[in-house]
Amino acid sequence: MLPRRWVVERAFAWLMHSLRLARDYETLTATSEAMIQWSMITRMSRRLARPPAHGRH
Repeated sequence: MLPRRWVVERAFAWLMHSLRLARDYETLTATSEAMIQWSMITRMSRRLARPPAHGRH
């Protein structure tokens, strides 16, 4: 199992793949939070939609 610090850093790396989150365009905190939620929902839905890999349980 990964240490907690690596779990957080990995999540931030995933978020930085979203171009809108790579820069600080938003002025309102609520808008930034919404963009983070949108990015993670997109990532999770893509992960759920892909076919299961062989050999993984």
